[in-house]
Parts: sequence; structure tokens; C-alpha cells
Amino acid sequence: MVRQTRADLDKVFTALADPTRRAILARLAQGDAYVTELSEPHDMSFAAVSRHIQVLETAGLARRTKEGRKIRCRFNPSPLNKAEDWITRQKRFWECTLDRLGDILKGDGA
Repeated sequence: MVRQTRADLDKVFTALADPTRRAILARLAQGDAYVTELSEPHDMSFAAVSRHIQVLETAGLARRTKEGRKIRCRFNPSPLNKAEDWITRQKRFWECTLDRLGDILKGDGA
């Protein structure tokens, strides 16, 4: 198993922090799309959408391939799975910690 580095997770969460990038990912989750198609629902230039896709690509969430003069984008869910694993571990830790605190406050803990 490849260990997820903190920098990798930072890139994923940075990519997901922006609503435009989340919308692009939601569209790509339905299937591959050209950059021109991805830019249509957004009031921004082709270059701006390209920069958003670059952030997604840096995080490993999207891949671009050139087809003639067009650029096709594809969704890669693998980094999301790793981020979900991290979130799940954090959730378990805090739930356990808060349960212990609750027991202590009730007088049940040692």
C-alpha cells in the first residue's frame, strides 16, 4: 500500500476547497469531458477553467489528454478514497475521545 503523505492530502483538500473545482469534479464523475464543455456552466474564461483543472490534476483528481486541438479531462477518484480514509480515522479518534470524556464527566471513567 502506498502511504499518503501530508502534502498529498493537502493538495486534495485544497482542490476540494473551491466550489468551481467541486462542480468540475461532479461533472467529470459523470464521464470524460473536454475543457470547453467544463467551462460552459461557469462564467469564466477557458484559461481560468484550465487553471482550476491544473489544481485538480496536481492533486491527482483529474487527468488531461490532448486530442488534436482539444483537451479531454478524466476523473480519478483514488485521491478521494485516500482522503475519505483519513477523515474516517479522524472521526473515529474524536468519537472515541469524546466518549471517554463523557464517561469521565459522568463519573464512569477512571
